[in-house]
Amino acid sequence: MTQVPALKTQRLQVGGMDCTSCAVKIEGSLEQLAGVAEISVVVATGRLIVTYDPARVSEADIKERVIALGYTIVEEKSLANDHSGHDHNSSHEEDDGHNHGGGEFNLKREGLLVGVVMTLFVIGSIFEKQLNATPSSIGTYLVFIPAYLLSGWTVLTTAGRNILRGQVFDENFLMTIATVGAIAIKQLPEAVGVMLFFKVGELFQELAVSRSRRSISALLEIRPDAANLKTANGIEVVSPERIQVGDTIIVKPGEKVPLDGEIVDGNSQVDTSALTGESVPRTVNVGETVLAGTINQTGVLTVTVTKLFGESSISRILDLVENASAKKAETEKFITKFARRYTPIVVILSLLIALIPPLVIPGATRAEWVYRALVLLVISCPCGLVISIPLGYFGGIGGAAKRGILVKGATFLDTLAGVKAIAFDKTGTLTQGVFKVTEIVPHNGFKQDELLRIAAEAEANSNHPIAKSIRTAYNRPINESSISNYTEIAAHGIEATIEGKLVLAGNDRLMHRKNIAHDTCDVEGTVVHLAIDRVYAGYIIIADEIKEDAVQAIRDLKAAGVERVMMLTGDSQAVAARIAKTLGVDTFAAELLPEDKVAAIEKLLGEFHKKGKVAFVGDGINDAPVIARADVGIAMGGLGSDAAIETADIVLMTDAPSKVAEAIQVGKKTHAIVLQNIIFALTIKVIFIGLGLLGLATMWEAVFADVGVALAAIFNATRVLK
Repeated sequence: MTQVPALKTQRLQVGGMDCTSCAVKIEGSLEQLAGVAEISVVVATGRLIVTYDPARVSEADIKERVIALGYTIVEEKSLANDHSGHDHNSSHEEDDGHNHGGGEFNLKREGLLVGVVMTLFVIGSIFEKQLNATPSSIGTYLVFIPAYLLSGWTVLTTAGRNILRGQVFDENFLMTIATVGAIAIKQLPEAVGVMLFFKVGELFQELAVSRSRRSISALLEIRPDAANLKTANGIEVVSPERIQVGDTIIVKPGEKVPLDGEIVDGNSQVDTSALTGESVPRTVNVGETVLAGTINQTGVLTVTVTKLFGESSISRILDLVENASAKKAETEKFITKFARRYTPIVVILSLLIALIPPLVIPGATRAEWVYRALVLLVISCPCGLVISIPLGYFGGIGGAAKRGILVKGATFLDTLAGVKAIAFDKTGTLTQGVFKVTEIVPHNGFKQDELLRIAAEAEANSNHPIAKSIRTAYNRPINESSISNYTEIAAHGIEATIEGKLVLAGNDRLMHRKNIAHDTCDVEGTVVHLAIDRVYAGYIIIADEIKEDAVQAIRDLKAAGVERVMMLTGDSQAVAARIAKTLGVDTFAAELLPEDKVAAIEKLLGEFHKKGKVAFVGDGINDAPVIARADVGIAMGGLGSDAAIETADIVLMTDAPSKVAEAIQVGKKTHAIVLQNIIFALTIKVIFIGLGLLGLATMWEAVFADVGVALAAIFNATRVLK
């Protein structure tokens, strides 16, 4: 049997990486290292994630390759920790054509440089005839060459440096060859024009990328910086990472809640918009949970910490947002590979156009076909595609996060766009999951109080919402020493010995499974039947309300193009039928065990494998297997279990079903914008390549088309942030 090598995943912080072109270079270079299995470069956070075989390649080899490309490896730092503007790239001395190593993009400096070049360019263009009248036309060179060097120095030096490192074919190389060629055939204004407008294009690209980075940085501002720890000596202000589970913290009005915890004193209103996207504050009281990252607005809260900072809601969110770009969509992967192969093909094709036609076409001149080849080089630059497509996905992820929808990777945005069938869990997903005892019906001589007491004792060790509602209704201390032989029967109920008596508490299936004679099977609502020493004792009815936005959520999904909405539940057939009718779902399946839900999803996947994608929405720990099995798993993040949230591809920070349709709309919009950019960019480029080959397009038109396509695609991509 072949032994699979133990792979290691290394996360590195890369200094001087400010554009997607950089990511393409780093990925392309590391792919050539034997032993590297997977690479992902997250431009937004400057993070490099490499999975490799340590037996074949070392971490030092990987770092050496990155440094050889002109970047630096800096101390790893979360973007959330680095939102103060500190320049962690300052050790990077070389400029790579995209203001690398300058930290924050310097708009003033770049704008001034463009202004100087434009002034020289205008002077040269106006007085071109007079300048050409000088001996050997040296006046033209004296004006245009300084303008060329000022606008193109970073491009020229980057191209030269990359050639020395074996990274030949990129946009810097294309621009260098095109402009040097234009100078060689004495087309100096065109050479300067190409560099100038390429510079202007890069300026706008940097602004667009910086805007996207700022939007994510703003999102990460919700990270708490300090906590008020209550100690024997008073209040001590400490870092949230120092707080332990069980510690008590004080949260004053206006402060961020630093860690997840339970309120033990005080009441207040908290602003949850940073986590959930909801603007209406939530009222919290003693006994309720508050989440890290929310803002306390009115009263002083005393909170007992229930989770370490690294395990808190805010930490999970920050990690998801920072690393979401690592999971690339197939379209993004294709464009990266396309750009890598496309540039060498264009260079070879241009060379053939410059050399062959003058040899075979009568009357064709060398200068004419060299010029056409240079036009082809300019128009073929892939910058617009290479930058705008990842920017589109990044914008989609950031835009969704602002709405309280956490997407764990760009690939899931594409999957969302193709969803045609959705299955919902019922309890806690479509319904509130907050149960209340509404009726107690004893049988065979038992009393209501006795029935409720025995039910509360039987459910003493269960965390199920139904069990909690029964204990809440009983509202008295439970003598757990009288309970023994406790057994939880999955999807049926509980069997236990209480005060020496055998007690069964569960659904109607449990009564049939244990052969308990009873005359009440179909009861409207959620029901717990009880039997004591094999005698039917009666039942308790528990109500669970439908979420206020659930009905509208189903309508919105239909409007978004979802063909089938299904509800899956372990509840009784009668309860499921009533709720399904109220909600307006297409179909439902009731009395399901966790494995039955997986089977139902697999059946749905089989039916829709050619029509579209299948999503599942759930919140409980028993939903984790189904969430994992669906094409896209969606978890309710507000009250959802950690297992469901960890397994899910998308996390809704409110427990609102209406967010599912919103997530699909974000996916569809992102996918549409990406397709628009691909079609638009390739169409314009093909048209102008054809015009260039026919001699109908000049270098001016080529550079305007190239820069125009890049800017249009980039600004189109930023629309998805809104």
